[in-house]
Amino acid sequence: MSFAHLGLAEPLVRALEAKGYTEPTPIQRDSIPQLLEGRDLLGIAQTGTGKTAAFVLPSIQRLTEGKKVLPTHCRMLVLAPTRELASQIADSARAYGQFSKMSVATVFGGTSINKNRNDVARGVDILVATPGRLIDCVEQGYINLSMIEILVLDEADQMLDLGFIHALKKIVRMVPRKRQTLFFSATMPVAIRDLASQFLNDPATVSIKPAATTAERVDQSVIFCNQTEKQALLTILLRDMPVDRALVFTRTKHGADRVVKLLAGNGVAANAIHGNKSQPQRERALALFKSGEVPILVATDIAARGIDVSGVSHVFNFELPNVAEQYVHRIGRTARAGRSGEAIAFCADDERPYLKDIEKVTRQKIPVSELPEDFLKQAEQLKAQRVKTIGADPAPREDRPRGQRGPARPKASHAPRATPGSAQGGRNYANASAGGGGARRGRGGRGRGRGGSGNGASAGA
Repeated sequence: MSFAHLGLAEPLVRALEAKGYTEPTPIQRDSIPQLLEGRDLLGIAQTGTGKTAAFVLPSIQRLTEGKKVLPTHCRMLVLAPTRELASQIADSARAYGQFSKMSVATVFGGTSINKNRNDVARGVDILVATPGRLIDCVEQGYINLSMIEILVLDEADQMLDLGFIHALKKIVRMVPRKRQTLFFSATMPVAIRDLASQFLNDPATVSIKPAATTAERVDQSVIFCNQTEKQALLTILLRDMPVDRALVFTRTKHGADRVVKLLAGNGVAANAIHGNKSQPQRERALALFKSGEVPILVATDIAARGIDVSGVSHVFNFELPNVAEQYVHRIGRTARAGRSGEAIAFCADDERPYLKDIEKVTRQKIPVSELPEDFLKQAEQLKAQRVKTIGADPAPREDRPRGQRGPARPKASHAPRATPGSAQGGRNYANASAGGGGARRGRGGRGRGRGGSGNGASAGA
């Protein structure tokens, strides 16, 4: 079946052909006809399934039939949990809308709020935003949501993990009741279903085979080692294996920086991407990774959302995730587009319960590999080389007991502030999108200089 058979107009088909796409993916095949009819949609699909095109293409077609956008307004709003994912969605929207005269803008933390203001001043057809920064802009009267025709919530499960539930509910109260709403999530726990039921009206449901099946194309293994041995193990494997591009996952931002520093001490170039990095730093690291100039990227789970890079040959779980589903997201970064890939997990004694949860979710036992031959001797040599180059190793992480772990929460850069007339000391959002008259205008610099102001990636990344 071709895209034209799905009912897409010629300008969109031409844009798809320019990108080399001729056959729709399952989620595109099942979603596009429903969305062209104006139905709400509940989509259960992982990244890498083509879901961005599934909601962007029919939305562009519907927008071309509508009215002209007014200054500071937008007609389609896409909410994403991280800057990287927001940028990726916006790039796709620009490519798909190149022959349809669609304007696209992004609003997320880590960039100047004045730039956000200028980008939307004349109004845009499609706005892609992270929840926190969007609320900042609405509060200051820079963005008006009263003309929204299509609302998209992408990666809803990640937005809940980041603590964006209240921000999402506020934003939904700002947009018109009469709208088309599209809701996408990789997983569908009870909390996500409850949220979807509040936002959607008689939705069509499209469910694509879960990403756990990517495990079928990924050669997985686990190596048991001490926490203090992981750095040497990673260095040896990166040095000795035929790695094209490798993603290395840590649980914390500090851990990611530590891995990069110690790899550099052994002459292995790598970059880190996480919420404490500025937006230019993150974009540069991602560009160098995509080009293959620096083919090793150390990332946290949240910052890695939205990284869609072909040719990732290896995924290293330097630290196992404490949420089993994250393991599935991680290894899904390799073996894309039908290719094979390799995922290697390092498991310390305190991580064995996490491994057990992972094997339960993936419904398979992960094969165990042994430490490399002469590992201890090689590890000592690597440490001596590092000490000579960069000095003593920085201290490794200390794990908290498992019961203390909880979902990461974003910084409260978008926390409501008391204003006259608000019922309970919080901001009154009732007229936040009604022309901006009730929105307090700041100096335009709120959030400037804070990497990730109001952005999920800066919190739990």
